[in-house]
Amino acid sequence: MASDFSRTLALLRREKKISQRTAAGDLEVSQALLSHYENGLREPGLSFVVRAADYYGVSCDYLLGRSMARDGSAVPAERMEPALSPDAAPERHIVTEAVALLLDVAARSGSRQLPHELAFYLSVMVYKAFRYLYRAAPESLEAVFRTKSEHFDALCDAQLKLCELRLRTAACGEGQFGVEPEDVSLPPLSPAELTERYPNEAPALLTLLQSVSDAITALGGPGERRR
Repeated sequence: MASDFSRTLALLRREKKISQRTAAGDLEVSQALLSHYENGLREPGLSFVVRAADYYGVSCDYLLGRSMARDGSAVPAERMEPALSPDAAPERHIVTEAVALLLDVAARSGSRQLPHELAFYLSVMVYKAFRYLYRAAPESLEAVFRTKSEHFDALCDAQLKLCELRLRTAACGEGQFGVEPEDVSLPPLSPAELTERYPNEAPALLTLLQSVSDAITALGGPGERRR
């Protein structure tokens, strides 16, 4: 909890444009103790977490890093796996709703190329995932694919890397890697802005982001968590 809480606590104060001394007074703690909280040197008690959440107008889940939505509306990360199971409730649509949101953002960017680049990047990932499932299925005939089984992993990875370059280039409106330069106007993509603009789809995307972020952080070990 310490790394997520300390980072978020400090960012909220800076966002509110108040000094540490002012925030400490309002939160009824010493400036030294607030500094320790913001730097991850000490963990707060429950009463302080509640006061800080009320003070900054966010949920405790957001403050503790359990949700990327400020009002805590995103599904907690630990529900991600059950939500993706075939027998799950409506939460099973997390991935499809998140993808739909991304495609809509790209479509509203004013770019002719960004929606295509994003769609093709996602298509390559779907293709690769399907080949894994197809290869594991009984009686699957490899001949239905033009790319041989022993080659498709490396070729898909190479195509994905090219897609990533083109996607980043298109998002910035630059002209490289076969992408033409153009004006691109992406909307604000902060959790708060996403929740306001996409009240139905944003919780799914924020849940997915939280789950993947937790997985990536775990791979990095304790050193990664402190950054």
